[in-house]
Amino acid sequence: MTEQIVTMDGTDLCFETFGDPADATVLLIAGGAQSMVWWETGFCLLLAAAGRHVVRYDHRDTGRSACSPPGSPSYAARDLVIDPLHLLDVLRVDRAHLVGLSLGGGIAQLLALGHPGRVRTLCLASTSPAVPAERPRNLPPPDPRVRAAFSDPLPEPDWTDRDAVVAYRVEVERPYAGSLGFDEARCRRLAAEEVDRTRDMAASMTNHFLLDEEPPTSARLGQITAPTLVLHGTTDPMFPLGHGEALAAEIPAAQLVPLPGAGHQQPPPPLWELAVGAIGEHTGEARPRRSYR
Repeated sequence: MTEQIVTMDGTDLCFETFGDPADATVLLIAGGAQSMVWWETGFCLLLAAAGRHVVRYDHRDTGRSACSPPGSPSYAARDLVIDPLHLLDVLRVDRAHLVGLSLGGGIAQLLALGHPGRVRTLCLASTSPAVPAERPRNLPPPDPRVRAAFSDPLPEPDWTDRDAVVAYRVEVERPYAGSLGFDEARCRRLAAEEVDRTRDMAASMTNHFLLDEEPPTSARLGQITAPTLVLHGTTDPMFPLGHGEALAAEIPAAQLVPLPGAGHQQPPPPLWELAVGAIGEHTGEARPRRSYR
């Protein structure tokens, strides 16, 4: 469970592994402006104990991975898509189970479409279709509180003031809570961990939202061949449940597992047993093997 930094084509990527490398690899892909800490250590340990080799990593401009100046990302959206493949190459993993959340779910969809030979299974959490459909989907819009967070964003903190940045990071997450409620103590703990290990929080909270997305116009979800699991919060205020239902309807033989009361987030601790059980079953026989606690 030691973090490592690898440099590929001049770009640093930080990652961490849990469990036995001989087990099937589950690659966790975080959302936009999220470092890997939001895939909590306890969640990763549960997956590892079920006989999975778990890998989490920092996107560019998050955590300890490569950093661009705030407001001027030196990479394109397609680089975030290719980075997981480079990481799997470093780990000498030909095919991995991908678990992607929000932006990470979009990345996972594009990998399953563009590089199907590298994807064993797909798990899409709290995300939305990343490619067009033949007909309009009429997906439900975000909750008003999420729309307000975009139209009237919080004032930026003094990025040199650690406590102010931690408080800002907590408040950024607040609108995305579901009916389970906003666990402020947990969020503050994760926010502090993120701030303390991030090269540049201003870049981390800015640059992903400046990237131009260019989804392949001819790709369709129906072309995904990887067995697919959809995990979606029943009270996701960013992508309401209809987004998960659309994914499950368009991807052949996909299974939808609703997460009761979850918002737009990694599965929270009260739902770890449900989520880990579903991922374990989806990626193969889930069996207690070792303790990594």
